[in-house]
Amino acid sequence: MKRVALLVQYNGSNFSGWQRQKNATTIQEILEKALFEISHNYVKTFAAGRTDAGVHASGQVVHFDIDCVIPGNRYSDVLNNLLPSSIRILESVEVKDSWHACYSAMYRHYRYVINNSKFPNLFINNWSWHRYQKDLDEGLMLNASKNMEGEHDFFAFQKSGSNRTTSITKIKNIDIKRVEDLILVDIKATGFLYGMVRLIVGQLVLVGEKKISPEIFKDRWVNKKKNDVKESAPAKGLCFVNAVYEENVFKMINNNDFFPVFLIKGFS
Repeated sequence: MKRVALLVQYNGSNFSGWQRQKNATTIQEILEKALFEISHNYVKTFAAGRTDAGVHASGQVVHFDIDCVIPGNRYSDVLNNLLPSSIRILESVEVKDSWHACYSAMYRHYRYVINNSKFPNLFINNWSWHRYQKDLDEGLMLNASKNMEGEHDFFAFQKSGSNRTTSITKIKNIDIKRVEDLILVDIKATGFLYGMVRLIVGQLVLVGEKKISPEIFKDRWVNKKKNDVKESAPAKGLCFVNAVYEENVFKMINNNDFFPVFLIKGFS
């Protein structure tokens, strides 16, 4: 029996998220079916983060225990021959039995992409939210978000249906920058609540469009005014970039290189 870690990319457009569900196709189900073909036994997988329906991953981390003669570094090639083209294994490696994709992670990194161009772009439509009605003030959005860094109760940014016992989590860093017509919202945290990033982005867009002030934004989450947080950004603009560990087990570096920065010239 060996423990194998995978570095995984997937296009979440046609999946109901990572976690297995009844009457829905998920990334975990497809991956475990491929592992069954290899081992002829049920192999349970564990991910660094549970992405929701329609959410993508550029550097998801997964591990599983398997009794098979295939070397750890060969599972990427073997699995890619069995998986659909919308799921790719970037790298596989054998790890210690004590290493866990979820519990060994120090923090996770999500990126949300907003296309603020006046014009649509079919080539990035499935990977971004086309919010074109007004020019967004990304500087105002960044200033409004910085108070969220640190450990806080983010109850206002948690969708109903969560099974977490607490809504307290620690945001390590938030960065918001514009690349041509794209606005990239990067959030790194020890853990994320159900729907947290999409709700934060939905509120920050209102700030960027000057529909609400940074003070109102802060009041909503600090005072847990969940009923006032009604706008949620679409799933397709969200991507699980990577999980970061004290000791990186992969040869490929866990960084933003997994997620391309599209340069859109002449759109504005």
